[in-house]
Amino acid sequence: MRIAVVAPSCPLKPDAAERVTAIAAERGDCELVIHPQCFLSEGHFAGPDEARLAALREVMADPKVDAVWFARGGYGSNRIAEAALAGLPDAARDKTYLGYSDAGFLHAGFHKAGLDVSWGPMPQDVLRGDHGLTGGEEAVNRALDWLVRRDPAALEPSLSGPAMAFNLTVLSNLLGTPLEPDFSGVELLIEEVGEHLYRIDRTMFHVTGSPNVRRVARLRLGRVADVLENDVDFAIDEQAIVEDWCRRSGIAFGGRADIGHDARNRVVPFRRENR
Repeated sequence: MRIAVVAPSCPLKPDAAERVTAIAAERGDCELVIHPQCFLSEGHFAGPDEARLAALREVMADPKVDAVWFARGGYGSNRIAEAALAGLPDAARDKTYLGYSDAGFLHAGFHKAGLDVSWGPMPQDVLRGDHGLTGGEEAVNRALDWLVRRDPAALEPSLSGPAMAFNLTVLSNLLGTPLEPDFSGVELLIEEVGEHLYRIDRTMFHVTGSPNVRRVARLRLGRVADVLENDVDFAIDEQAIVEDWCRRSGIAFGGRADIGHDARNRVVPFRRENR
């Protein structure tokens, strides 16, 4: 299997590229091709919008590429998402697209267009050490296990039907845009990192107010990490916030989910029949 790595948001760190390439070589079941665009830098981004879009469109159109693996999160894929979907080449429909966090903008639009997308670990995660010394390597292998052989052990273990997974802030920002997919009957998994609890509460107000989101089968909460301190204690935690807004909006709360901005992050496929 040939897997192309591109960076639609922020640059891939060279040491991450070296380590993930070594992991793929040791496995021997895939060829990892890291696009030179991954190492470009223009302020926050992995090169200007035009360069990031060109690299993404290039690998999407390449019939020799079996999967497109987004290098890392950050911010920026929304700036090129609509253009990436314009006039899709036939070869784009024969690939799997994998990533999470900011890649959610692409996931939403790509899924809506009928492409095969999955939430899951990215190459940059090889540098994570929050799950033991080898946690980052385990995350990368989990992603490759899914891409190469669809190993069910890589999946979030409690999926019960068609599912989608998003970072909460990304989900909130894509609602009402041309990227927004149909959430009817979907098991919707959310997670967050680096936000105040009041911001999570405010974002849940917006997300659960969406008529589209209110059509989900159930909503589940992944890990909420690195919560910023409020000037005045917010008094309730992230699960209570999510449960409250689900109750207010008539959405079934399905409990916790095994996803998040960490080395334990699991894979969540977006099924093609649900788009």
